[in-house]
Amino acid sequence: MGKPRRNFTAEFKQEAVDLLRSVPGIGPVVSRTLLAEWPELGTLTHKQIAALVGVAPLNRDSGTLRGRRMIWGGRAVVRGVLYMSALVAARYNPVIKAFYQRLRAAGKAPKVALVACMRKLLTILNAMVKHRTPWRLSAQGT
Repeated sequence: MGKPRRNFTAEFKQEAVDLLRSVPGIGPVVSRTLLAEWPELGTLTHKQIAALVGVAPLNRDSGTLRGRRMIWGGRAVVRGVLYMSALVAARYNPVIKAFYQRLRAAGKAPKVALVACMRKLLTILNAMVKHRTPWRLSAQGT
């Protein structure tokens, strides 16, 4: 059934909240919801977490028919708070803002670009908790 859900210690929870809160666009509600609803935080790969949360592009192809990719499934609560934080991050987080603007300039639809920002933000948050490093703009690169 996959990896067992990990039990957080009080010290780790507070450290993880502080790490998550260091990212522009992540507030108290988002950080605590991610910890409560996503116990695998920091233990999975970027592809696994995207599928687990429900922001991985999935196909609905049949034979020669090739359709648009969609996101579905996963943990709706986490996806909901991640959507709101991606909206804020697309305005105030320099890394996510540049990524969003680049996708929009390439012709992507606004929601498609926002879902890509959700996936990028999710990957960044997972790596930060895994390596226990706070947000640093210079380390993220733009």
